[in-house]
Parts: sequence; C-alpha cells; structure tokens
Amino acid sequence: MLTLYGKDLASRLLLGTSQYPSPATMSEAIRQSGASVVTVSLRREMSGGRTGGDFWGLIQSLALDVLPNTAGCHSVKEAVTTAQMAREVFGTNWIKLEVIGEHDTLQPDVFGLVEAARILSEDGFAVFPYTTTDLVVAERLLEAGCRVLMPWCAPIGSAMGPVDLFALRAIRGHFPETPLIIDAGLGRPSHAAQVMEMGFDAVLLNTAVAKAGDPVGMARAFGKAVEAGREAFVSGMLEPRDMAAPSTPVIGQAVFT
Repeated sequence: MLTLYGKDLASRLLLGTSQYPSPATMSEAIRQSGASVVTVSLRREMSGGRTGGDFWGLIQSLALDVLPNTAGCHSVKEAVTTAQMAREVFGTNWIKLEVIGEHDTLQPDVFGLVEAARILSEDGFAVFPYTTTDLVVAERLLEAGCRVLMPWCAPIGSAMGPVDLFALRAIRGHFPETPLIIDAGLGRPSHAAQVMEMGFDAVLLNTAVAKAGDPVGMARAFGKAVEAGREAFVSGMLEPRDMAAPSTPVIGQAVFT
C-alpha cells in the first residue's frame, strides 16, 4: 500500500490523461493499467468549452483520485495561480507542481519551483513537485513543505528511461523515508520495473502509454511492470558479483578418474 499525504493508494502507478487517440481509449487504458491516480491539466479542462466539460465528466466516471498539474507554467505566479484555479475546478488540494525553466528539455526551474512550493504549501496544498535529482533542491523542497518528491529520470516525453543511475540511487538513498515518484522520461515497461527495483515508491507516466501503437495493451504492461519491480525490491534481489557462483552444490559430488 502506498500512502501519499495521508491517503492510501492500492496502485503505485500514476497515469496521465493527454495525447490519447480517443477518450474511449484513454478510459480503457486507465482501467487496464490498474492506476489509482490520474493527472489532469487545468489548461485542457478550461480550453475546450463543452469538450472540457465532457472530459472532466469522463475522468469523474473513473472514480479515481485526481492529481491536477500546472503543466506549461513558466513562472512562479503562473504556477501558483493555475494551482489555485485547479483546486476550485477539481475540488482537491493535491497539485503536481511544474515550473518549466528550459524549453528544449522541459527541465524545471528549480529556483521558481522551491518558491512556488513554499507558497502553495502555506496555502494548504499537498504539493507534488516535478524536480530534478539534485539533492540540494530536494532538501529545499522538503523544507518548503513538500512531503513527496517527483524526480525525473529523463526529459519529458523522451522515452529514454533512467539516464543517470548514480543520481537516482543517490536521491533514493539520501531520502529513505520520503515517497519518491519517478516522473518523466520512462519509455518502456522495463524502465518502470528498473526504477521500482531501485526502491522508488511509484512512477508517473503518460506519453509512453498514450502514444503507443496499442495504448490499452501498453497500459496493462506498465501496470504489471510496476508491480513486478516493487515485489522484486521488497523480496530482496541478488547483488551482482564478479565471479561465477555454481547453482548446483559441488561438495559431496562423485569424483570420476
């Protein structure tokens, strides 16, 4: 069981709701994934008129926890305002906080992120900050009131998977009691299993499922990969070694001459 801001969740997979070929495909993919949380963008909800309303009705019909996000925000003011509007629209104090600082990589502006996180935490939000693996930034976010961190493993939508294993192991080891959710850059179910085997608490993804040839099948695959990775981590995996180790006992074997 995963607990985030006092709420118990059955699944360790969080799934996005954009870029699917159709609403029906999105709905079925989310169901097949087994995800307990879906992320939604205020910009999508507010920009479509009747379409936006229909989209929100579809999300509500899934009966899952909703994590609104401030996707596309490039300043503290924009992110804070968007979060406050999202709280009114979606009826939750949960917010995935994004403050983008670099256009090509969509890397977060970590200075603005910490400032916005402090403002929102003081305003009663449960903040889920999209951040880098920088340990100092992580410390500042926790000091600002965040109780969950969402480090990237590669640029958003890149599908590259974990590109800096040292940094990922460092942030996991440095914050053993903090829920860490890998957000951005996962492209294959094996990537999800890999970070879960490293001890991360959950993964959030969107593009790898929504843009797959078969989003429903890919969502199901990611759901299984997350479960397998978590079970492997909890069960205790063998550490790599330099020498071979025989699986069949050699003591007591007959000797033929």
